[in-house]
This record gives sequence, C-alpha cells and structure tokens, in this order.
Amino acid sequence: MPPLVAESALRHSPPMTVAPLPSFPDRARPAPEPGSAPARDSFFGYGSLVNLATHGHRPALPARLSGWRRLWQGTRLRRAAFLSVAPAPGSTIDGVLAVPADGWEALDRRERAYLWQPAAIAPLGTVSPAAGAPVLYRIDPDLAESGEHPILLSYLDCVLAGYHALFGVAGIDHFIATTDGWNRPLIDDRARPLYSRAQTLSPALTRLIDVRLDALGLRRIRP
Repeated sequence: MPPLVAESALRHSPPMTVAPLPSFPDRARPAPEPGSAPARDSFFGYGSLVNLATHGHRPALPARLSGWRRLWQGTRLRRAAFLSVAPAPGSTIDGVLAVPADGWEALDRRERAYLWQPAAIAPLGTVSPAAGAPVLYRIDPDLAESGEHPILLSYLDCVLAGYHALFGVAGIDHFIATTDGWNRPLIDDRARPLYSRAQTLSPALTRLIDVRLDALGLRRIRP
C-alpha cells in the first residue's frame, strides 16, 4: 500500500483566496427541460445506492445503463469528489433499478447535489421493479468545478462493497473500468470514517479492494 502523504502537500504557496462554499440545495431537482417535470416511478443507482445496506428502497434489482460512464466530479459544495455520470456512446455501467420507499422525499434529500432526468434502464433479469419511468441522478453542472477534489475512501469502500454484494469481484472490476477520474488523491479515512453511511467490510473484502486501488496508483492522504 502506498504511504500516506500529508495533506499539506496538496496546498499551494502562496495561499490563495477561496470564495465561501455555496449552501447545499435542500433536495434533488429535475433537470431543466421545456415543460413540466417528467413522471418518475423508479431510479437507477450507480454509486452508494448500489449498497442496499444504506437504504430501504425496494424492490431493488441489478440493472444496466447504456450510453453513459461514471466519473469522479468535483463541486463547489465540499472538498471531496462526488460520483456522477456523463454521456459516453457505446459505454455501459451496471447498478440497481429501485423504487423509492414512501415517495421521493428522502431520496431527493439524500441526492440533493444532483439533478434527475429520465433515462432508459435495462433490468438484468426477467423482473422489472417498476412500470417504466426510471430516472437518473447526475451532478448539477452549475455546481461542478475542476480541480483535485479527493476521493473519500470510506465512501468508496461503501460503493465497492455494494457492487461486490450484487455482482461479485467482476462488479468491482467493472466499476473501476467504467469510472473516470482515478487521478485524484484518496483520503484514507477507513480507521475513522467521515462518510455518514460507512460500512464495516470483512478483512478479505478490504484486502481485495486495497489490491485494486493500489493497482490504480492512487495517492493516499491523511484525513
């Protein structure tokens, strides 16, 4: 495992003036489209929502989204990067197709940095959990910014544990292969997780994830 790098190594000298961070929106919003917001009856999860231990939205079944890739996206909202998606013809990503429990309120508050829009999702099985109006959440472009926003390890552990539970080792490998932005540093907060929905991983799964992350050459920094 690469040695941890002091976070001060990320800072530039002389100090730069940084504008105050904007407030988080209170909930996810529909993507700007002509007319009224479209109907929705289910959603596609491609990050932490794949870990079914982090929510009670059921049914939730494996599914595939075509024409998109994941990416680590920096925003003006916080230091750590979010997972988002971007159009990518010919690419596919796996995740879950689920029905929100008790309406959309809780999910929209959880995904409050995102916009939602209709998307064509293909269930990976013979049963679809909804009638046919799924939506996809993606980071609001007005909040996005470039820069070296690091990845939070406790969040990534949660995501990869979810993919492992649904898709096995192949799911972890496919997630890594279909996600862009691995040139970011990694905040190693596993001992004291900063992510509010952090999960406890087995030693075997922890070792498996570390092998994959080391192969990516991620630079680990202290929280």
